[in-house]
Amino acid sequence: MRDLAILCIIGGLCAITLMRPWIGVLALAVVGYMHPQGYASGVIRQLPAFEILVFCLLAAILISPQTRSPAFLKQRLTLLLDWRLLLLGLLWLDFLLTSAFSLVPVVAWPKFFEISKVFMGLLFTLLLIDTREKLFYLLVTIALSIALLAVKGGIWAVLTGSLDRVYGPPGSHFHDNNHFAVLTVMNIPLLYLWLRQNSDRWVRLFILTLITLSVISALTSWSRGGLIAIAVTSLLLVWHSRRKLLAIPFLLLGLLLAFGTLPDEWMQRMATIWSFEQEGSAVSRLQVWTEGIHFAQQRPWIGAGPNGWFYVADLDWHSAYVEMLAENGFPGLLLWLAVLLGTLISLSRLHWLSRKSADTLWIADFSGMLRVSLISYMIGAAFLGLSYWDVLYHLLVISALLSALAAPEIQADVASGEAPERCST
Repeated sequence: MRDLAILCIIGGLCAITLMRPWIGVLALAVVGYMHPQGYASGVIRQLPAFEILVFCLLAAILISPQTRSPAFLKQRLTLLLDWRLLLLGLLWLDFLLTSAFSLVPVVAWPKFFEISKVFMGLLFTLLLIDTREKLFYLLVTIALSIALLAVKGGIWAVLTGSLDRVYGPPGSHFHDNNHFAVLTVMNIPLLYLWLRQNSDRWVRLFILTLITLSVISALTSWSRGGLIAIAVTSLLLVWHSRRKLLAIPFLLLGLLLAFGTLPDEWMQRMATIWSFEQEGSAVSRLQVWTEGIHFAQQRPWIGAGPNGWFYVADLDWHSAYVEMLAENGFPGLLLWLAVLLGTLISLSRLHWLSRKSADTLWIADFSGMLRVSLISYMIGAAFLGLSYWDVLYHLLVISALLSALAAPEIQADVASGEAPERCST
Protein backbone atom coordinates (compact mmCIF):
# COMPACT_ATOMS: atom_id res chain seq x y z
CA MET A 1 0.00 0.00 0.00
CA ARG A 2 2.86 2.36 0.86
CA ASP A 3 4.60 1.60 -2.44
CA LEU A 4 1.41 2.40 -4.35
CA ALA A 5 1.05 5.72 -2.52
CA ILE A 6 4.66 6.66 -3.30
CA LEU A 7 4.17 5.70 -6.95
CA CYS A 8 1.06 7.89 -7.11
CA ILE A 9 2.97 10.82 -5.60
CA ILE A 10 5.78 10.52 -8.14
CA GLY A 11 3.27 10.07 -10.96
CA GLY A 12 1.40 13.17 -9.83
CA LEU A 13 4.61 15.19 -9.77
CA CYS A 14 5.38 14.05 -13.32
CA ALA A 15 1.92 15.10 -14.52
CA ILE A 16 2.22 18.55 -12.91
CA THR A 17 5.69 18.97 -14.42
CA LEU A 18 4.37 18.34 -17.93
CA MET A 19 1.63 20.95 -17.43
CA ARG A 20 3.71 23.61 -15.65
CA PRO A 21 7.46 23.24 -16.31
CA TRP A 22 8.59 25.62 -13.56
CA ILE A 23 6.68 23.56 -11.00
CA GLY A 24 8.84 20.66 -12.19
CA VAL A 25 11.79 22.42 -10.55
CA LEU A 26 9.85 22.31 -7.27
CA ALA A 27 9.06 18.64 -7.90
CA LEU A 28 12.77 17.90 -8.31
CA ALA A 29 13.36 19.52 -4.92
CA VAL A 30 10.66 17.37 -3.32
CA VAL A 31 12.11 14.15 -4.72
CA GLY A 32 15.70 15.22 -4.08
CA TYR A 33 15.25 16.16 -0.43
CA MET A 34 12.37 13.98 0.73
CA HIS A 35 13.57 10.94 -1.24
CA PRO A 36 10.12 9.29 -0.95
CA GLN A 37 11.13 6.08 -2.75
CA GLY A 38 13.54 5.40 0.12
CA TYR A 39 10.55 4.57 2.32
CA ALA A 40 9.20 1.96 -0.10
CA SER A 41 9.59 -1.73 0.60
CA GLY A 42 9.34 -3.28 -2.86
CA VAL A 43 10.61 -2.57 -6.34
CA ILE A 44 9.62 1.11 -6.00
CA ARG A 45 12.59 1.51 -3.64
CA GLN A 46 14.91 1.29 -6.67
CA LEU A 47 12.81 3.63 -8.81
CA PRO A 48 14.99 6.39 -10.40
CA ALA A 49 12.45 9.08 -9.48
CA PHE A 50 14.83 12.01 -10.02
CA GLU A 51 15.81 10.82 -13.50
CA ILE A 52 12.16 10.28 -14.45
CA LEU A 53 11.31 13.84 -13.38
CA VAL A 54 14.28 15.21 -15.33
CA PHE A 55 12.98 13.45 -18.45
CA CYS A 56 9.49 14.89 -17.90
CA LEU A 57 10.97 18.34 -17.34
CA LEU A 58 12.98 18.15 -20.56
CA ALA A 59 9.85 17.13 -22.45
CA ALA A 60 7.86 19.97 -20.87
CA ILE A 61 10.51 22.52 -21.83
CA LEU A 62 10.59 21.29 -25.44
CA ILE A 63 6.81 21.52 -25.88
CA SER A 64 6.28 24.79 -24.01
CA PRO A 65 6.02 27.84 -26.32
CA GLN A 66 7.43 30.15 -23.64
CA THR A 67 10.63 28.21 -22.99
CA ARG A 68 11.25 27.77 -26.73
CA SER A 69 11.04 31.49 -27.51
CA PRO A 70 14.40 33.11 -28.41
CA ALA A 71 13.72 36.12 -26.17
CA PHE A 72 13.19 33.91 -23.12
CA LEU A 73 16.27 31.81 -23.81
CA LYS A 74 18.43 34.90 -24.38
CA GLN A 75 17.25 36.41 -21.12
CA ARG A 76 18.05 33.28 -19.12
CA LEU A 77 21.38 32.63 -20.86
CA THR A 78 22.66 36.05 -19.76
CA LEU A 79 22.32 34.80 -16.20
CA LEU A 80 25.04 32.24 -16.91
CA LEU A 81 27.56 35.11 -16.91
CA ASP A 82 27.13 35.46 -13.15
CA TRP A 83 30.54 34.90 -11.54
CA ARG A 84 29.17 32.21 -9.22
CA LEU A 85 27.93 30.15 -12.13
CA LEU A 86 31.20 30.57 -13.99
CA LEU A 87 33.10 29.34 -10.94
CA LEU A 88 30.71 26.41 -10.55
CA GLY A 89 31.32 25.54 -14.22
CA LEU A 90 35.07 25.58 -13.61
CA LEU A 91 34.57 23.46 -10.50
CA TRP A 92 32.62 20.90 -12.52
CA LEU A 93 35.45 20.80 -15.05
CA ASP A 94 37.89 20.27 -12.19
CA PHE A 95 35.77 17.34 -10.98
CA LEU A 96 35.97 15.93 -14.52
CA LEU A 97 39.75 16.31 -14.57
CA THR A 98 40.31 14.73 -11.15
CA SER A 99 37.98 11.85 -12.07
CA ALA A 100 39.95 11.23 -15.27
CA PHE A 101 43.21 11.01 -13.30
CA SER A 102 41.72 9.37 -10.23
CA LEU A 103 43.63 6.70 -8.36
CA VAL A 104 40.37 4.74 -8.00
CA PRO A 105 38.40 5.28 -11.24
CA VAL A 106 35.85 2.61 -10.35
CA VAL A 107 34.49 4.82 -7.54
CA ALA A 108 35.43 8.24 -8.94
CA TRP A 109 33.37 8.10 -12.14
CA PRO A 110 30.08 7.09 -10.44
CA LYS A 111 30.57 9.99 -8.04
CA PHE A 112 31.28 12.36 -10.92
CA PHE A 113 28.10 11.31 -12.75
CA GLU A 114 26.18 11.76 -9.51
CA ILE A 115 27.55 15.31 -9.19
CA SER A 116 26.76 15.99 -12.85
CA LYS A 117 23.14 14.93 -12.26
CA VAL A 118 22.92 17.52 -9.49
CA PHE A 119 24.37 20.22 -11.74
CA MET A 120 21.86 19.34 -14.48
CA GLY A 121 19.03 19.91 -12.02
CA LEU A 122 20.51 23.31 -11.24
CA LEU A 123 20.33 24.26 -14.92
CA PHE A 124 16.56 23.76 -14.78
CA THR A 125 16.43 26.07 -11.78
CA LEU A 126 18.33 28.76 -13.69
CA LEU A 127 16.13 28.36 -16.75
CA LEU A 128 12.68 28.29 -15.18
CA ILE A 129 12.82 30.26 -11.92
CA ASP A 130 12.60 33.78 -13.30
CA THR A 131 10.47 35.76 -10.82
CA ARG A 132 10.55 36.62 -7.14
CA GLU A 133 7.38 34.61 -6.54
CA LYS A 134 8.75 31.47 -8.17
CA LEU A 135 11.98 31.81 -6.18
CA PHE A 136 9.98 32.12 -2.96
CA TYR A 137 7.90 29.03 -3.80
CA LEU A 138 11.10 27.09 -4.52
CA LEU A 139 12.59 28.04 -1.15
CA VAL A 140 9.33 27.16 0.63
CA THR A 141 9.25 23.80 -1.17
CA ILE A 142 12.81 23.02 -0.07
CA ALA A 143 12.07 24.15 3.48
CA LEU A 144 8.83 22.17 3.74
CA SER A 145 10.29 19.01 2.19
CA ILE A 146 13.13 18.89 4.72
CA ALA A 147 10.95 20.06 7.60
CA LEU A 148 8.43 17.25 7.11
CA LEU A 149 11.25 14.75 7.53
CA ALA A 150 12.43 16.60 10.64
CA VAL A 151 8.86 16.61 12.02
CA LYS A 152 8.77 12.84 11.67
CA GLY A 153 12.05 12.62 13.57
CA GLY A 154 11.03 15.22 16.16
CA ILE A 155 7.78 13.44 16.99
CA TRP A 156 9.63 10.13 17.23
CA ALA A 157 12.14 11.74 19.60
CA VAL A 158 9.37 13.06 21.85
CA LEU A 159 7.62 9.67 21.94
CA THR A 160 10.83 7.75 22.74
CA GLY A 161 12.30 10.20 25.23
CA SER A 162 15.12 11.13 22.82
CA LEU A 163 16.86 7.82 23.44
CA ASP A 164 16.91 6.84 19.76
CA ARG A 165 18.85 8.77 17.15
CA VAL A 166 17.00 10.50 14.32
CA TYR A 167 18.02 9.53 10.77
CA GLY A 168 17.21 10.84 7.31
CA PRO A 169 15.44 9.02 4.45
CA PRO A 170 16.92 5.59 3.64
CA GLY A 171 19.17 5.62 0.58
CA SER A 172 19.54 9.40 0.55
CA HIS A 173 22.77 11.42 0.85
CA PHE A 174 21.75 12.47 4.36
CA HIS A 175 20.49 9.22 5.87
CA ASP A 176 23.29 9.31 8.46
CA ASN A 177 22.21 10.95 11.71
CA ASN A 178 25.05 13.48 11.62
CA HIS A 179 24.34 14.48 8.02
CA PHE A 180 20.62 14.78 8.71
CA ALA A 181 21.28 17.00 11.73
CA VAL A 182 23.27 19.46 9.60
CA LEU A 183 20.61 19.43 6.87
CA THR A 184 17.90 20.13 9.44
CA VAL A 185 19.84 23.03 10.96
CA MET A 186 20.50 24.48 7.48
CA ASN A 187 16.78 24.33 6.84
CA ILE A 188 15.74 26.30 9.93
CA PRO A 189 16.73 29.69 8.40
CA LEU A 190 14.67 28.83 5.31
CA LEU A 191 11.67 28.14 7.55
CA TYR A 192 12.36 31.42 9.32
CA LEU A 193 12.35 33.18 5.94
CA TRP A 194 8.94 31.67 5.21
CA LEU A 195 7.77 32.88 8.62
CA ARG A 196 8.90 36.45 7.96
CA GLN A 197 7.26 36.52 4.54
CA ASN A 198 3.87 35.31 5.81
CA SER A 199 1.31 37.26 7.81
CA ASP A 200 -1.40 34.62 8.29
CA ARG A 201 -1.61 33.70 11.97
CA TRP A 202 -2.34 30.00 11.46
CA VAL A 203 0.35 29.56 8.83
CA ARG A 204 2.85 31.28 11.12
CA LEU A 205 1.85 28.95 13.96
CA PHE A 206 2.35 25.98 11.64
CA ILE A 207 5.82 27.23 10.66
CA LEU A 208 6.77 27.81 14.30
CA THR A 209 5.76 24.21 15.03
CA LEU A 210 7.96 23.03 12.15
CA ILE A 211 10.90 25.04 13.52
CA THR A 212 10.41 23.65 17.04
CA LEU A 213 10.27 20.04 15.88
CA SER A 214 13.25 20.66 13.58
CA VAL A 215 15.33 21.80 16.55
CA ILE A 216 14.24 18.74 18.53
CA SER A 217 15.07 16.48 15.57
CA ALA A 218 18.53 18.01 15.16
CA LEU A 219 19.33 17.74 18.86
CA THR A 220 18.15 14.14 19.11
CA SER A 221 20.30 13.08 16.20
CA TRP A 222 23.02 12.97 18.87
CA SER A 223 25.32 14.87 16.54
CA ARG A 224 27.95 17.04 18.20
CA GLY A 225 28.57 18.94 14.98
CA GLY A 226 24.83 19.45 14.73
CA LEU A 227 24.76 20.92 18.25
CA ILE A 228 27.49 23.43 17.38
CA ALA A 229 25.62 24.35 14.19
CA ILE A 230 22.37 24.86 16.15
CA ALA A 231 24.11 27.12 18.65
CA VAL A 232 25.63 29.37 15.99
CA THR A 233 22.48 29.37 13.84
CA SER A 234 20.33 30.35 16.83
CA LEU A 235 22.58 33.31 17.62
CA LEU A 236 22.53 34.44 13.99
CA LEU A 237 18.73 34.20 13.83
CA VAL A 238 18.45 36.30 16.99
CA TRP A 239 20.83 38.84 15.45
CA HIS A 240 18.65 38.97 12.32
CA SER A 241 15.46 39.28 14.35
CA ARG A 242 13.64 42.60 14.23
CA ARG A 243 12.59 42.09 17.85
CA LYS A 244 15.81 40.99 19.51
CA LEU A 245 14.69 41.83 23.05
CA LEU A 246 11.74 39.48 22.59
CA ALA A 247 13.68 36.79 20.73
CA ILE A 248 16.41 36.35 23.35
CA PRO A 249 14.09 35.28 26.22
CA PHE A 250 12.26 32.87 23.92
CA LEU A 251 15.59 31.40 22.82
CA LEU A 252 16.76 30.90 26.40
CA LEU A 253 13.41 29.38 27.39
CA GLY A 254 13.53 27.00 24.43
CA LEU A 255 17.06 25.90 25.31
CA LEU A 256 16.09 25.26 28.94
CA LEU A 257 13.09 23.17 27.89
CA ALA A 258 15.13 21.23 25.31
CA PHE A 259 18.08 20.43 27.54
CA GLY A 260 15.78 19.64 30.45
CA THR A 261 14.13 16.81 28.55
CA LEU A 262 17.24 15.23 27.03
CA PRO A 263 18.65 12.05 28.67
CA ASP A 264 21.89 11.96 30.65
CA GLU A 265 23.55 9.85 27.94
CA TRP A 266 23.01 12.68 25.46
CA MET A 267 24.56 15.17 27.88
CA GLN A 268 27.60 12.95 28.38
CA ARG A 269 28.11 12.59 24.63
CA MET A 270 27.86 16.34 24.03
CA ALA A 271 30.29 16.98 26.90
CA THR A 272 33.03 15.28 24.89
CA ILE A 273 33.11 18.39 22.66
CA TRP A 274 35.25 20.06 25.34
CA SER A 275 37.60 17.10 25.74
CA PHE A 276 37.89 16.05 22.10
CA GLU A 277 41.57 15.13 22.43
CA GLN A 278 40.54 12.22 24.68
CA GLU A 279 37.61 11.04 22.54
CA GLY A 280 38.24 8.19 20.08
CA SER A 281 36.13 9.56 17.25
CA ALA A 282 37.80 12.97 17.40
CA VAL A 283 41.28 11.44 17.47
CA SER A 284 40.54 9.30 14.40
CA ARG A 285 39.26 12.38 12.57
CA LEU A 286 42.43 14.28 13.30
CA GLN A 287 44.44 11.37 11.94
CA VAL A 288 42.36 11.23 8.74
CA TRP A 289 42.64 15.01 8.27
CA THR A 290 46.41 14.76 8.62
CA GLU A 291 46.57 11.94 6.06
CA GLY A 292 44.40 13.92 3.63
CA ILE A 293 46.57 17.05 3.89
CA HIS A 294 49.77 15.06 3.44
CA PHE A 295 48.32 13.28 0.41
CA ALA A 296 47.30 16.60 -1.14
CA GLN A 297 50.90 17.75 -0.86
CA GLN A 298 51.95 14.72 -2.92
CA ARG A 299 49.30 15.31 -5.66
CA PRO A 300 48.56 19.04 -5.27
CA TRP A 301 46.93 19.58 -8.67
CA ILE A 302 44.52 16.66 -9.05
CA GLY A 303 44.29 14.91 -5.67
CA ALA A 304 42.93 11.38 -5.46
CA GLY A 305 39.69 12.04 -7.38
CA PRO A 306 36.10 11.94 -6.08
CA ASN A 307 35.60 9.27 -3.42
CA GLY A 308 39.38 9.05 -3.12
CA TRP A 309 39.15 8.22 0.56
CA PHE A 310 38.81 4.58 -0.55
CA TYR A 311 42.46 4.71 -1.57
CA VAL A 312 44.01 7.19 0.85
CA ALA A 313 42.47 6.64 4.26
CA ASP A 314 39.95 3.76 4.13
CA LEU A 315 37.73 6.10 6.14
CA ASP A 316 35.50 9.02 5.27
CA TRP A 317 37.27 12.37 5.54
CA HIS A 318 34.85 13.77 8.16
CA SER A 319 35.51 17.26 6.80
CA ALA A 320 34.33 18.80 3.55
CA TYR A 321 37.40 21.04 3.47
CA VAL A 322 39.84 18.14 3.72
CA GLU A 323 37.68 16.10 1.36
CA MET A 324 37.80 18.78 -1.34
CA LEU A 325 41.54 19.27 -0.89
CA ALA A 326 42.54 15.59 -0.83
CA GLU A 327 40.22 14.52 -3.66
CA ASN A 328 40.46 17.54 -6.00
CA GLY A 329 43.75 19.18 -5.09
CA PHE A 330 44.41 22.82 -4.30
CA PRO A 331 42.68 24.13 -7.48
CA GLY A 332 39.45 22.35 -6.53
CA LEU A 333 39.59 23.59 -2.95
CA LEU A 334 40.29 27.18 -4.04
CA LEU A 335 37.42 27.17 -6.56
CA TRP A 336 35.05 25.67 -4.01
CA LEU A 337 36.01 28.16 -1.30
CA ALA A 338 35.90 31.06 -3.76
CA VAL A 339 32.30 30.42 -4.76
CA LEU A 340 31.24 29.69 -1.17
CA LEU A 341 32.93 32.64 0.53
CA GLY A 342 32.21 34.94 -2.42
CA THR A 343 28.52 34.10 -2.16
CA LEU A 344 28.53 34.95 1.54
CA ILE A 345 30.09 38.32 0.75
CA SER A 346 27.58 38.93 -2.05
CA LEU A 347 24.64 38.04 0.21
CA SER A 348 26.01 40.32 2.94
CA ARG A 349 26.22 43.19 0.45
CA LEU A 350 22.65 42.55 -0.73
CA HIS A 351 21.44 42.49 2.87
CA TRP A 352 23.21 45.76 3.66
CA LEU A 353 21.86 47.58 0.59
CA SER A 354 18.27 46.44 1.03
CA ARG A 355 17.61 46.24 4.77
CA LYS A 356 16.59 49.90 5.32
CA SER A 357 13.94 50.28 2.64
CA ALA A 358 10.43 48.86 2.91
CA ASP A 359 10.33 48.20 -0.85
CA THR A 360 13.46 46.05 -0.78
CA LEU A 361 12.97 44.46 2.62
CA TRP A 362 12.15 41.13 0.97
CA ILE A 363 15.66 41.12 -0.50
CA ALA A 364 17.12 41.61 2.98
CA ASP A 365 15.06 38.68 4.27
CA PHE A 366 16.07 36.38 1.42
CA SER A 367 19.76 37.28 1.48
CA GLY A 368 20.01 37.21 5.28
CA MET A 369 18.47 33.77 5.67
CA LEU A 370 20.40 32.28 2.76
CA ARG A 371 23.57 33.59 4.40
CA VAL A 372 22.68 31.98 7.74
CA SER A 373 21.90 28.68 6.00
CA LEU A 374 25.27 28.68 4.23
CA ILE A 375 27.08 29.50 7.49
CA SER A 376 25.28 26.55 9.11
CA TYR A 377 26.57 24.39 6.28
CA MET A 378 30.14 25.62 6.72
CA ILE A 379 30.06 24.73 10.41
CA GLY A 380 28.64 21.26 9.81
CA ALA A 381 31.02 20.73 6.88
CA ALA A 382 33.99 21.17 9.20
CA PHE A 383 33.16 17.79 10.77
CA LEU A 384 31.53 15.90 7.88
CA GLY A 385 32.38 15.15 4.25
CA LEU A 386 29.66 17.29 2.63
CA SER A 387 31.57 18.94 -0.22
CA TYR A 388 29.42 17.33 -2.95
CA TRP A 389 26.07 17.95 -1.26
CA ASP A 390 23.31 18.97 -3.66
CA VAL A 391 21.68 21.35 -1.17
CA LEU A 392 24.88 23.44 -1.05
CA TYR A 393 24.99 23.95 -4.81
CA HIS A 394 21.24 24.54 -4.87
CA LEU A 395 21.59 27.41 -2.39
CA LEU A 396 24.53 28.86 -4.33
CA VAL A 397 22.50 28.92 -7.55
CA ILE A 398 19.50 30.38 -5.69
CA SER A 399 21.82 33.13 -4.42
CA ALA A 400 22.81 33.93 -8.01
CA LEU A 401 19.12 34.09 -8.98
CA LEU A 402 18.42 36.37 -6.04
CA SER A 403 21.17 38.76 -7.13
CA ALA A 404 19.73 38.89 -10.66
CA LEU A 405 16.17 39.50 -9.43
CA ALA A 406 17.20 42.02 -6.78
CA ALA A 407 19.53 44.16 -8.92
CA PRO A 408 16.82 46.21 -10.71
CA GLU A 409 14.95 46.96 -7.46
CA ILE A 410 18.08 47.97 -5.56
CA GLN A 411 19.23 50.18 -8.42
CA ALA A 412 15.81 51.83 -8.59
CA ASP A 413 15.77 52.32 -4.82
CA VAL A 414 19.23 53.90 -4.83
CA ALA A 415 18.35 56.12 -7.78
CA SER A 416 15.14 57.35 -6.14
CA GLY A 417 17.01 58.41 -3.01
CA GLU A 418 14.15 57.09 -0.93
CA ALA A 419 14.38 57.81 2.79
CA PRO A 420 15.19 54.69 4.82
CA GLU A 421 12.19 52.97 6.34
CA ARG A 422 12.02 50.09 8.76
CA CYS A 423 9.32 47.50 8.93
CA SER A 424 7.99 46.85 12.42
CA THR A 425 7.04 43.24 11.87
